[in-house]
Amino acid sequence: MSLEREVDVVVVGAGFSGLYMLHKLRQQNLDVVVFERGDGVGGTWFWNRYPGARCDVESQDYSYSFSPELEQEWEWTERYPAQPEILNYLNHVADRFDLRRSIELETEVTKAAFDDGANQWLVTTDRGESIKAKYVVMATGCLSNGRVPDFDGMDTFGGEIYHTGSWPQEGVDFTGKRVGVIGTGSSGIQAIPEIAKQAEQLTVFQRTPGFSVPARNAPIDPEFLKEVKANYPQRREFARRSATGLPFNGGTETAMEATDEQRKATYESLWGEGGFRIGAAYADLIVNKDSNDTLAAFIHSKIDEAVDDPRTAEKLKPRDYPVSTKRICVDTDYYATYNRPNVSLVDVRQSPIVGFDERGLKTQDAEYEFDVVVFATGFDAMTGALLGPDITGANGLSLREHWHAGPRTYLGLSTVGFPNMFIVAGPGSPSVLTNMVSAIEQHVEWISDHLAHLEDRGLQRSEALSEAEDGWVAQVNGIAESTLFNTANSWYLGANVPGKPRIFMPYAGGFGAYRETCDAVAADGYRGFVLS
Repeated sequence: MSLEREVDVVVVGAGFSGLYMLHKLRQQNLDVVVFERGDGVGGTWFWNRYPGARCDVESQDYSYSFSPELEQEWEWTERYPAQPEILNYLNHVADRFDLRRSIELETEVTKAAFDDGANQWLVTTDRGESIKAKYVVMATGCLSNGRVPDFDGMDTFGGEIYHTGSWPQEGVDFTGKRVGVIGTGSSGIQAIPEIAKQAEQLTVFQRTPGFSVPARNAPIDPEFLKEVKANYPQRREFARRSATGLPFNGGTETAMEATDEQRKATYESLWGEGGFRIGAAYADLIVNKDSNDTLAAFIHSKIDEAVDDPRTAEKLKPRDYPVSTKRICVDTDYYATYNRPNVSLVDVRQSPIVGFDERGLKTQDAEYEFDVVVFATGFDAMTGALLGPDITGANGLSLREHWHAGPRTYLGLSTVGFPNMFIVAGPGSPSVLTNMVSAIEQHVEWISDHLAHLEDRGLQRSEALSEAEDGWVAQVNGIAESTLFNTANSWYLGANVPGKPRIFMPYAGGFGAYRETCDAVAADGYRGFVLS
């Protein structure tokens, strides 16, 4: 028997987005319930527990800015926070702001249907419950639907299989085991050095090498943290206006304006500093191929320095896409791991994987026996979690149908035909091209202000206009086309999912400019929305 109840807002997901959304809406005296499929809060940081899992944004900036008290009381321990520390932080937030009483764990939203007559959503969960809600907020995250390729014979494999994006809470012991890792994106690049320390033999299957830069991770200097805390208001304000949602600006001159010696000195300095700031060393790296080639050549030279075997070094060098058109990875000892005697690299472009059998997997040229296979094959990014539930809007329009040729949104916040449904960090917003926490806070605050606007005026319905959505999609595509982004087969375009439409999903015009656009839309009476 399905139970029915009524709330003001259903929020789907209890990661950074869902927790802050709940906190903001509670402050507006709205009745909110959050549904989370995991058995704990934390979103991506609940699921991604693989060895080496770590954020590529520095701790003090990968944190909420809404509470000065929280900023002052939380003590980060490392330059780049590891998964357990981020999860501890989010659990602390859930407790400190008394959020758990409105969160229902181990509950997945399977269906949401808009009732035109009542201006209300009917949300169904996998527990057989139906909930009526005036508003639905999808806080499902950009990287939450793990992708495991469907190889022949996988079900016959006698060993263990894991995906980095749904790692067992108790961890995995690789001691003395023969391990295969498939995939060398961010997760693979973080996990491989850690697995190599334990495994008897590690074989890495790489389709496309990634550009990776050293993290230079270390314990946080207490004096530095003290200084950050003293200047948090200015630091956050700077980040809100920057292109990346981080408190620094990229280079202002072009790479071609610098001499070879100047460029090398700049790249060396940023390589030594660590982190992906090197990708913004010059103003034209993401728009000018010649300039980008100078950074690619520099990273290639660093791979040669790090890797002893020239043939392995060559396999590890990306040759067919520009730097930053796939997310730059931030690593600890990744390239040097290939110098270990127990680690080998297989290029699956030259020797594709043809399938599994009970002992391991086969490529076109060889057979490999494994005790464990780890898929570090990424996610159905940005849209996977939104298209998972069966969502139908006004007049029975399905979201899968509306997005059949790729995601379409207005501002990445709303989509035509789905009134009173809002997306946090959705396709068409800066999201994955920025500091995700900055992007999330901006969206949560915009949505909560928008709902306050509706509630204060007794309005019942907010819906994006077709022409506004068309204009925004054209703008997002136009900006992407003015860059090098479209030249890579990246998950930004959905290229890692067979059959997924190729469309550049994030807004590449910069976080500060995007925030100004959203603010202007609101100031103009929510231009591009029909409010009734």
